[in-house]
Amino acid sequence: MATTTEPRLPLNRARILKAALELADEGGIESLTMRKLGQALGFEAMSLYNHVANKDDVLDGILDLVLAESKPPSPHGDWDEAMRTSAISVHEALRRHPWSCTLLMSPEHARPARARYMDLLLGRLREAGFSADTTYSAYHVLDGHIFGFSLWETIHTYTAEEVSNFAAKFAQVIPADAYPYLHEHAEQHFSEGPHREVSAFELGLDLILDGLKKIRDRA
Repeated sequence: MATTTEPRLPLNRARILKAALELADEGGIESLTMRKLGQALGFEAMSLYNHVANKDDVLDGILDLVLAESKPPSPHGDWDEAMRTSAISVHEALRRHPWSCTLLMSPEHARPARARYMDLLLGRLREAGFSADTTYSAYHVLDGHIFGFSLWETIHTYTAEEVSNFAAKFAQVIPADAYPYLHEHAEQHFSEGPHREVSAFELGLDLILDGLKKIRDRA
């Protein structure tokens, strides 16, 4: 009897970028090659070039997908709430796609959506009454917190096996008699409690926004 094979879905740019995003999320940006991308889609790598110019075009495309998951600062409502909502959405997108953080900060991959986010953030600060000089610094503090904290989290993300190994060694490496406060802090990493319910990112963000409001009120 003749056997029938499932027809392949036709290639298009959206399909290619979706597959590329999945590859990057699963194995990091280093795992994303045109050959692997073609294999994941069931096509030769050369077939991809009918829809994307090159790998840089693919990277720009998947960065646009990541940026689409976040919200730029709203032009409406209180400026600090608009900043907070936007910052949390950007942070959450970067957590879902940790490989994107470094790429989004590189001039080689400057994206229109990123420029729009930056312009709206600067605009909300200026319209809230901050001077151009204060806005200059405030923008860097806010953007630095979002991207810096996201990078820090990426570096400090471990597998269950790695955490288990750390727990087994930490009493030897951080004895309580030599490092009492660091030992207490390390114990909290391996235990449940109220500290687990606090978002360190949001805590830092709120401290920044409260500080900016005080600066504006003094001015």
